[in-house]
Amino acid sequence: MGAYQPLQHHHGGAGAGYFLPRTAVTWLAAACLSLALLHLLCCSPPGGHQAVFSPLLQYFNGNGTYSSNISSSGVEERSSSAASCDYSVGRWVRAPGHARRYNGTACNVKPEQDCVGNGRPETGYLDWRWQPASCELPAFDAAAFLAAARGRHVAFVGDSMARNQAESLHCLLAAAFPHELVAQDAERYKRQFTRWSFPSHGVTLSTYWAPFLVRSGGKPFNYTMPYNLVYLDELGNRWDADAGTMDVVVLTAGHWFWNPAVYHRRGEVVGVHAHPELNATEIGFTSPYREAFRRALERLGSDGRRRTVVLGTFAPPHFDGKPIFDPTACTRTEPYRDGEKEVGSIEREMRSIVFEEAAAAAAAAATMRVEVEDVTRLATMRPDGHPGVYMHRDPFAGGGARPERMQTDCLHSCLPGPVDTFNEILLQILSRQR
Repeated sequence: MGAYQPLQHHHGGAGAGYFLPRTAVTWLAAACLSLALLHLLCCSPPGGHQAVFSPLLQYFNGNGTYSSNISSSGVEERSSSAASCDYSVGRWVRAPGHARRYNGTACNVKPEQDCVGNGRPETGYLDWRWQPASCELPAFDAAAFLAAARGRHVAFVGDSMARNQAESLHCLLAAAFPHELVAQDAERYKRQFTRWSFPSHGVTLSTYWAPFLVRSGGKPFNYTMPYNLVYLDELGNRWDADAGTMDVVVLTAGHWFWNPAVYHRRGEVVGVHAHPELNATEIGFTSPYREAFRRALERLGSDGRRRTVVLGTFAPPHFDGKPIFDPTACTRTEPYRDGEKEVGSIEREMRSIVFEEAAAAAAAAATMRVEVEDVTRLATMRPDGHPGVYMHRDPFAGGGARPERMQTDCLHSCLPGPVDTFNEILLQILSRQR
């Protein structure tokens, strides 16, 4: 975004014509406009009022940007002012302290994402905010979020990225309002299910582990397994059983689809991805990815409950070709600048699938509002916000030479960290319906 440039005043020479003083011209123009509007109000039919004033109101309410009521997903928007903002396009700008809004240790985030608590010495990744190209993205407001979600069950369904965002939201809210831990898995370290409540507003917040959205087995539940078992015509049991109670559902999945998998439908193997040992058709992962979102959306649109469903687009990792045990992976300390990093072709395809399925579901559902939270580009530009080797507590505490092999996390966001921005956008999405 270029700097503001003041208008230049050009003064005529000796041959310049005579002009009224600027103040007189301004008052004259205002008077003419007032007379024209008065004539319209008095003398035109009622339908003409809306035809003239509606675009003007949309222009001014939209911060000077007029747009239609259809978003890029094909989903009808509820507010012209919010619809005029495309949060997916912008840049990261330095904003000291912007992401320093809670203590990850105090709100019990997953230890692997508690970067400050694990001793990460460089904390400049907390001093950036996302600046959309066409508008402002307000900082997260816990009171506004709870007001928008009053009396509702907000559920995050999907993989560990869904959990990452859910824990971010919990911390942002818990820093300002009393809350209770209602339920959690017996094996707490797995974090496959957690539920909190915020009694002041009657809000329930839950996260459900369902890395494929549909039912799965194998590696997601037993890391010693070399591949995934995915059942495309069945949903994840736990979230499917609770779906009828959900008022706001955030669906996020993608990373597990990259791994070797065996796909089933109606009890039979229908194909595989990256698993040549099994004599079955290689079908890749984009088609199953689409089918999983479609199946989840069909379930949420089938019971007649009035709810909002938000589909999160793919947030890419930043290993950049380095293995997961390379301690030099994702060591950058600042976001990418414009032009430094483009969204990859696979990520673009996955993003498109989410938009297409959202548009189809919105057209088919009578009571379900469908939105897309498009975070692919803003996440692509944040290689600095991952735990890296600080997924472990004080990884270099022993001193001496750094090991050549050490597990790193270049996928999830530190908490606090860039994923908090996802919830700033989620707040704007929910506020529109109010």
